[in-house]
Amino acid sequence: MINTADPMIKLLITIVYCVGVVGFVFLFVLFSNWLERKVSAHIQDRLGPMETGGWHGWSQAIADAIKLLLKEDIIPTAADSKLFRLAPYIVFVGSLAGFAVLPFAFNLIGSDLNIGVYYVIAVSSLVVIGILMAGWASNNKWAMYGAMRAAAQMVSYEVPVALSLLVPVLIAGTLSMQELVQDQAGGFWRWYVFRAFPFSTIAFVIYFWASLAEVNRTPFDIPEADSELVAGYFTEYSGMRFAIFFLAEYGNMFVVSAIAATVFLGGWQPIIPALKFIPGPFWFVGKAFVLVLIQMWLRWTLPRLRVDQLMHVCWKIFLPFSFANLMIVGLWVVLAK
Repeated sequence: MINTADPMIKLLITIVYCVGVVGFVFLFVLFSNWLERKVSAHIQDRLGPMETGGWHGWSQAIADAIKLLLKEDIIPTAADSKLFRLAPYIVFVGSLAGFAVLPFAFNLIGSDLNIGVYYVIAVSSLVVIGILMAGWASNNKWAMYGAMRAAAQMVSYEVPVALSLLVPVLIAGTLSMQELVQDQAGGFWRWYVFRAFPFSTIAFVIYFWASLAEVNRTPFDIPEADSELVAGYFTEYSGMRFAIFFLAEYGNMFVVSAIAATVFLGGWQPIIPALKFIPGPFWFVGKAFVLVLIQMWLRWTLPRLRVDQLMHVCWKIFLPFSFANLMIVGLWVVLAK
C-alpha cells in the first residue's frame, strides 16, 4: 500500500498529475488545431490539410509547432522587455490553473476543493492580467487596443458566467466540483441542465455563450479582430511566445467546456447507468470535446459582433436574464425544501 499521507508521496503524485495535465493540454491543442482546420474547411466546402503526415494531413499541426519553435524570438526595441517576456506565461498559467479542480473521474482530480467553482472563476482572472501586460508591454497601439478590449470583455462576461454557475450550485448546495458530479448520478435526466427545467437550461445556454466571450472566440473575438487590429494583443509576438498564447487559447476552450460538462452535463457520469463500465475520463473528455467542437462550428459560421453590440448582449441581455433566472431557481429551491 502507498502511504498517501507522506508529504513526499503527495508531492510526487502532484508532480506526476501536473506533468500529465500539461501533456494532455499539448496533445489536445495539437489535435484541436488540426480538427479546427478540417471543420473550417468542410464548412467552406474545401479539404483543409491533406499532405503533411499522410492521412488527411494529420501531422500538419505538429509541423507548425516545430516551425514556431525554430522561429526567431523577436522583442521590439521600444517594448518593455521584462513584461513582454512574462505576459504569455501568465496567460498560460491562468489557463493551466483551472485544470486543478477539474474532476476527470471519481478518483482523478488535482484538488477536490470545497470551493471549486469559486476557485475556477477567480483563477481565470489571471488571464486578463497577462493579456493587459502583453498589450501594454508591446508598445503598439493595435496591441494596446486589443488588450483593453479583452479586459473590458472578460471582466464584463465574468458576471453572467458566475451567475449562471450559481444555479446548479443552489440546487446541489455545494461548490465542490466532485460533489456536483456525484449529485448528477443516475442518468442524463438527473443532469443539472434538465433538473430545474427550463431555468437550469437557460443558465447553461447563457454560460456557454458568455464563456465564448471569456475565451475570445467568435462572435466575441474583437480583442484580436484581424480586420481591425492586425492580431490584437499579441501582434508583436513571434515564435514560441506566440505559440504559448495559442496554447492558452485552446487550453481555455477546454477548461470552459469542461466546467460546463462538470456543472451541467454530469461530468464523468455516463449518459445512462447501464454504461457505467465505460471509464469516467472518456465521458468527461467526450462531453467537453463536443462543446469545443460547437465552439469551432460557431467560429466559422457567425460574424463578429461590434464592440457596442458585445456590451449590449452582456449588460442588457445576459445579465438581467441571469439575475432573474437565479432568483427564480433560488425561490424554487426554498419552496421545494
